[in-house]
Amino acid sequence: MRMSQLVGRRYKERPAEATLESHAFLLRGGYARQVANGIYSLLPPGLRVAAKIERIIREEMDRIGGQEILMPVVLTRELWEESGRYADVGPELARFKDRGGRDLLLAMTHEEAVVHLCRDEITSYKQLPAMVYQIQTKFRDEPRSRGGLIRVREFTMKDAYSFHQTQADLDAYYEECAEAYRRIFARCGMPETVKIQSDTGMMGGKVAHEFMLLCDAGEDTIVACDGCGYLANLEVAEGRIAPLPEEPAPLEKVHTPGKRTIDEVAEFLGVPPERTAKVVFYDSDSEGRPVMALVRGDVEMNETKLAKIIQAMPEMADDATIRSVGAEPGFASPMEIDKDKCRIIVDHTLAGAGNLVCGANEPDYHYRNFNLERDLPGTETVDIATVREGDGCPNCDGSLELKRGIEVGNIFQLGRKYTESMAMTYLEENGEEAYPIMGCYGIGVGRLLSSVMEVKRDKFGPIWPISIAPWQVQVNAIGLDNEEVRAAAEKLAGDLSAAGLEVLFDDRDERPGVQFADADLLGVPYRLIVSPRNLKQGQIEWKRRDTGETGFIEPDEAVETAQRWIADGLAAIDAVADQAG
Repeated sequence: MRMSQLVGRRYKERPAEATLESHAFLLRGGYARQVANGIYSLLPPGLRVAAKIERIIREEMDRIGGQEILMPVVLTRELWEESGRYADVGPELARFKDRGGRDLLLAMTHEEAVVHLCRDEITSYKQLPAMVYQIQTKFRDEPRSRGGLIRVREFTMKDAYSFHQTQADLDAYYEECAEAYRRIFARCGMPETVKIQSDTGMMGGKVAHEFMLLCDAGEDTIVACDGCGYLANLEVAEGRIAPLPEEPAPLEKVHTPGKRTIDEVAEFLGVPPERTAKVVFYDSDSEGRPVMALVRGDVEMNETKLAKIIQAMPEMADDATIRSVGAEPGFASPMEIDKDKCRIIVDHTLAGAGNLVCGANEPDYHYRNFNLERDLPGTETVDIATVREGDGCPNCDGSLELKRGIEVGNIFQLGRKYTESMAMTYLEENGEEAYPIMGCYGIGVGRLLSSVMEVKRDKFGPIWPISIAPWQVQVNAIGLDNEEVRAAAEKLAGDLSAAGLEVLFDDRDERPGVQFADADLLGVPYRLIVSPRNLKQGQIEWKRRDTGETGFIEPDEAVETAQRWIADGLAAIDAVADQAG
C-alpha cells in the first residue's frame, strides 16, 4: 500500500471530543470517523486491524468445534415475544415498522434468532453438543456512548451459542470457551486480560463471567483480592465487613429536628455512620409490592444484587408509596411497617450489629439502639451491599481492592431460558423430548481494537502487536527527489511485497518529521528507512516501533531480516497464547 494513495487523513491536533488516548489516536491516525453519536465508519487501517482480530477469533472458535453461520440484523417482534424479552427490554432495543406495518427490531443480541434457526436443525441427542457462531453487526441504543469504539451503538460482535444435553457438558464446554478466549486476547497482544465473575443481566441464566482488560481508562470497577486472586465485577462482588456487636440497650426515641440523611443524623447524635441503619424504598418487586431495603449506614446499596432478589429493576419509590405502607419519608423505619403490603429486605451487614440508629416513622425522630434480632425478629438477611476498598475477601483473610477495567468479552450459562420459552426440543436416547441447555459467548471486535490501542501505545501513537498490526513493515523514503533513493525504496517495497509481507510504503515527498509522525500514528511494528546518507554507506536504517531500537542492515539483507522479525514476533505471541489457554 502506498501512503500517497491511502484513504484517511492523519493530523497532529487532539480532537476535542476524544475522552481517551485510544479515542484520540483512532481519529488522529485515520482509523475511523464518526457518523453519528456511537456510530463509526472504519477507514483502511482500522478495517485491516479489525479483519485480523476477526481472523484470530475465527481460528480459535473453529479450534473448539464452532461452526460459522450468519443471522440477520433485522428481526421480528414475534421472535422476541416468544422469549419474553420484547416487553422487558427498554429503549436500548431499536424498534421500527416496515412498510406493511409489521413490528421489527434491530438485533442487539441473537439468542432468539439462534434458537429460531437451530430448533428445526438440531432435533436429536446425536447432534449434541453443538456450537455455532457469527461475526455480525448489532445495534444497541446506548445512552452513554464514549471512548471511540469502546462504547458505541452500532458494533460488530462475535457471538457464539452452544447447545448441550447436560449441565456437566455445558460446564466443561464453558471452560473450553474460556480457554479459547484467553488465547484470543493473548494473540491480540493482551495476555493481561482476566476472567472475573459478573452479573447475567438481560441475558438471563445463573452463571456469567467477563474478561476484563485492567487499565485506568476502564469504566468498569473490578474487585480483586490481594491474597487469593478473587476477582469479580463490582456489581456482583461479595465482601466481608466486620460486625459491630454490642450488648442490646433499650430502644429509645430521640428528637432529630430536620435531620434526614445518614451524615446529618450521625453528626447530630454523635455516632459514626456505621452505627446507623439506612433505609431505601423502591417502587415494587416482581409481585407489585413496595420494597424497603436496609443496609448499614456506611455501606452503599447494590441495586444489581437487589434486582436479582426482587426479580425487577429497582426504581425509587415516591413519598406516596412510602406512606402507603406506614412509613415516613426521610425518617423511615422497618418497625411498625405493614409487612403484608411491603417487602422488607435486610443486608447481612446489619446481622450482629448492635444498638444502631434508625428512623422512627415520625417526622424529626429517630430510634437509638435498634437491634435487628430483637426489634425485627425472623427477618432474612441477604447480600445487597456494594463492596468497598479494604473490605475482607469472601474466600480468604485477604483484603479487597478496587481496580478499573474494560470489558472485552463475556460468557454466560443461559440454561434453558430460551429453549423452553421458544419450544426448542430434541429427542433423547429413550425417545423423550428434552430442552437443550445453552451457553453464550461474546466478543466485541471494535471494542477489542480500541482496547489494544488504549494499553499498547506511547505518547506518539499505538504500538500494534505484530499479530493484528495494519501492516507488518513500513518503508520510508527520505528525499524522493533523489533518483537513487526513489529506485532503492521502490525496489525494497516491491521485494518485501513479493516475499508475501504486508508493506506500507511512504512514497510521499514529505519531510522526515512528517513521515515519522504519521508512522507512529499507524504503529507498524517494523520500519525500514531509505535515505541518501544511508545509501552512501550501503545501508538501510531500521527501527522497531515497540522498543524504539534502531540499527542498520545492508539492502540485500532487508527481506530476510524482516521475515525473521515477523516470524519471531508471531512465535512469541503464540507462545504466550499457549500458556494463556
